[in-house]
Amino acid sequence: MYDLIVVGGGPAGLSAACAAWDNGLRKILIVERDHELGGILNQCIHNGFGLHYFKEELTGPEYAGRFIQLLGQTGVEVRLDAMVLEVTPDRQVHMVSKKEGYRVEQARSIVLAMGCRERTRGAIGIPGSRPAGVYTAGAAQRYVNMEGWLPGNRVVILGSGDIGLIMARRMTLEGAKVLACVELMPYSSGLNRNIVQCLHDYDIPLYLSHTVTEIRGERRVEQVVVSRVDGRRSPIPGTEMVFDCDTLLLSVGLIPENELTRQAGIEMDRRTNGAVVYENMETSLPGVFACGNVCHVHDLVDFVTAESQRAGAAAARYVLGGERAGGESALLQLKNGDGVTYTVPQRLRREQVDRMCEVFFRVNRVCGDSEIVVTSGETQIAAFKREHLAPGEMEHISLPRALLDRAEGELTVSIREVEKQ
Repeated sequence: MYDLIVVGGGPAGLSAACAAWDNGLRKILIVERDHELGGILNQCIHNGFGLHYFKEELTGPEYAGRFIQLLGQTGVEVRLDAMVLEVTPDRQVHMVSKKEGYRVEQARSIVLAMGCRERTRGAIGIPGSRPAGVYTAGAAQRYVNMEGWLPGNRVVILGSGDIGLIMARRMTLEGAKVLACVELMPYSSGLNRNIVQCLHDYDIPLYLSHTVTEIRGERRVEQVVVSRVDGRRSPIPGTEMVFDCDTLLLSVGLIPENELTRQAGIEMDRRTNGAVVYENMETSLPGVFACGNVCHVHDLVDFVTAESQRAGAAAARYVLGGERAGGESALLQLKNGDGVTYTVPQRLRREQVDRMCEVFFRVNRVCGDSEIVVTSGETQIAAFKREHLAPGEMEHISLPRALLDRAEGELTVSIREVEKQ
């Protein structure tokens, strides 16, 4: 029997396993379906990682390498090329690999760190023919950075998520011509620094409130039609632009990989498409924790690391302490109010909060001078000033235990824009 089994060997799984080891667990297993640790970071060869956590600028492989090196100083067991097929409510993990065949391992605790996947063309239903040359941005990133293949020469990118923005720059540097980046919403869903460094610096136009309404081509993409959309996100007739291109990259959202989570009967949150978690990242199934992009989609890996370390440390406390703390009387429900899409965690157990509780969330519109307002019923218990808020950047606030003690039943996080004088 293992003290802890971590499902996934990307940045979340590595951080959780290291934290669990540092907090006293010794029989730990990481199960990773790829042939090496590091997850998506291995194909992210651009810099910009580690500014928060390591206080220096690293590439994705360098960031992963730091944690792989830390892991090597522990006794954590790693199984590569092993696919987890099922996680049961009694914490059994079913896995299969070429080397060991079908195995069932029992765990005292589990950390779910499976990451996320990209939304595809089929998920968004773009009309037109079905030629070659349509890729998700992440697939194109792997082709260029790891396989050494250039997917195309004249490129249109649909969606302004961070991977799409980064691939606009990457394709340009490899000699392709990026004709446009097209975004359905009236704002970009990527980090502002990526808009500047990946589009503005290379004179790549960004069309907000536009979308691809047709793909044309026989064997290969030959043209895409881009139309402006109205306030209901419906194409406006007569606004069509035709781009002659051979490649369309899709950066239209990420979906947490939660098939195992649902199969285990864990309560899910429709807002995040991840598990409902408590303040220590524990799910509704005692002893099972979720962290990183499988819980909610992050924009910075540094935040994934901090969240996953919290999950790993909590798993160690669960195993070594032998019980789940906190009762229903001390339970607080976190809800999203005006301007907020979701909150993580969704529930707080006051007895489990020592000094501070970190709450992460995203806004659903671009805001100028604003206050993040936390209320319990009709009572405002906290407010935090922000000069700028955008959906593409995850926000977080720290709630002291003293404030939580003043709340009853539920907490609501809302955005209140400051009126200009």
